[in-house]
Parts: sequence; C-alpha cells; structure tokens
Amino acid sequence: MNTNFSRRKAVLGLGGLGLGILLPISGTAQAADIASPGWPVKPITYVVPFTPGGSTDVIGRTLSQKLAEILGQPVVVDNKPGAAGAVGAAYVAKAKPDGYTLFGGTISTHAINASLYKNLPYDPVKDFEPVALVATLPNVLIVNPALGVNSVAELVALLKRDPSKRSFASSGAGTSTHLAGEMFAELIGVPLTHIAYKGTPPAMMDVSSGQVPFMFDQMTAAVSLVQAGRLKLLAVTSPKRMALAPNLPTMMEAGIRNFQMSSWQAVYAPKGTPQPIVHRLNAEIVKILKMPDVMSKLTDQLGMEIVGSSPEELAAFMKVEIARWAELVKKSGATAS
Repeated sequence: MNTNFSRRKAVLGLGGLGLGILLPISGTAQAADIASPGWPVKPITYVVPFTPGGSTDVIGRTLSQKLAEILGQPVVVDNKPGAAGAVGAAYVAKAKPDGYTLFGGTISTHAINASLYKNLPYDPVKDFEPVALVATLPNVLIVNPALGVNSVAELVALLKRDPSKRSFASSGAGTSTHLAGEMFAELIGVPLTHIAYKGTPPAMMDVSSGQVPFMFDQMTAAVSLVQAGRLKLLAVTSPKRMALAPNLPTMMEAGIRNFQMSSWQAVYAPKGTPQPIVHRLNAEIVKILKMPDVMSKLTDQLGMEIVGSSPEELAAFMKVEIARWAELVKKSGATAS
C-alpha cells in the first residue's frame, strides 16, 4: 500500500445486515513505473453497462476524461445497456485482456446478478480483474408529485388502500433499484409489481410523467427533475442522511424499520489483464478521485461517498457483497431470467 496516500478510512455500510468493511483510501502508485512497456499506445474503451445519464455513466465519463489526459490516449465510453448490466459485463468478460478495455462495474453487475440470474453469461469473480472501488451512494425514494403524498407514511397508506398504485419502476431487473423496491414491498407487507427499464433515464421519465407511481434510484439523475417539480423525494435508503439533502429523512427515520441500502460503483478489467497495468490504472484512478473538481462533482453535486480502494480491497469487498445479496435475493423472492 502506498504510504504517500491519505490514511483516511472509509466505512462501507452493508445494509440491513448491520455489517461493515473498513477500507483505506489507498493506491499503488509505485506500479505506475512498471506498467507494460509502451502501454497505452492506442485508445482505451470504457464500457458502461447502462444507458447514458445514470450514476455509472457519469462516473465513467468523468474517469475517462481524466484518464485520457493522464495517459495521453483517448478513453472512449461505450454504453452497452441491458439485463441489469449483464450485457455489458458479458462483453467485457470476453474482451482481450490487454489493458484496452475497462468496465464500469456496479453492485448489480458484480454482486446482485450472481444470485438473481439463473444463467448469468459471466462470472463476476473469475472473469474480471478488480481495479478500484470508486464510490458508494444511497438510493432515494422518488414519487410522482401527482400522487399527493408528502412522506413515506403517506405513500404506504396510499399503497394499502389503492391497488392501482402498486407498481414501481427500476433501472433494470437485478439492479439495486429493483431490490430496493422488493425490500420495500416486503417490509410494508404490500405486494408490488416491478416494472423494469433499460436504465435510469427512461424509468425516471415514466415516473415523472405518471406512467408509474414511484421508484428507488440514485440522486444523480433525479436532481434536475426534482428542481423542475416533476419528481418528489421522500427518503434516502442510507443509514444516515445525505449531506446533499440534509432535510431528507432516512427510510428508518420515516418508519420503515431495517431498511438500509447503499449502491456502489467500481472499475474492472478483463481477467488476465497484466497486473502492472491494473495497478497503474488503480494508482491513476485514486489520484483522479482526489482531484478537487472530481471530488466536488461526485460528492457535492451527486451525493456520492468517494472510496478509492486498492484492487485487493475491492476483491475482498465484492466477495462479502455477493454473499450478502444472495441472502437478500433469496429472502425477497426476486428472480430474473
């Protein structure tokens, strides 16, 4: 571990199980001097497994721009949405492990999907090289203002008395936004119908237009629609309130006991990518996450908590998450083909 980096610790809450893992903000900058000779000598592709506009896309474009400046080669974002990120993940899993393909992995692609899909076309552990855990971020409960509810309690009361409102949108089957809705249904004792979309933007647009009553998703894509009065936020799913929205209660404060959930974003490469390249990428990404403009964008504007782990720490964290979500998926009864 590079002792030149901050020793600040980041605690990643592991939801309703009350678990946690302590990761240092770290890096392996010494590997920058031993990366494969000449790498990179051509453009790098950064695959985002969701549609443009969501949290994974924002992080992908932010990191790609900075990496291009540092590495001296274009880093091109390629959106490959579908099946809660499984389409993009399967593509990267089969890519040549030469340092020219990166992947914006998430809690969905590298934790939830492992237990949700019966025939997942990739293995989140065996097919990828962990590069860095970038950030964690909670979901928020988002409703259409026309519902006329101003709190979680009012939404629950509406769902109990009006079956026509018992549906929720998500950015895709198997995403944290899907599982948040399933958890909500279980905890309030009301059956809900899940409506899956190919990404956050189309799901959020249908909630804002009244096609679907509500959804859980990250703050990232909701801000402009909330400011325009087309969406309303009721609560945040993290254990504590967000600095970005200090007046927004947590789900537990709003009366939904044991409701805790935080999503996460990470960077991966295909399995077999040379370790000097993996560690060079990790070192540069950790540096990028310390840049004032990046920190301001991800934390102050988007409500994320920056982590910046080592590859080894991401690998350990992911194994814990896979096990945790396997238990939650089984308990919720959620499935995907």
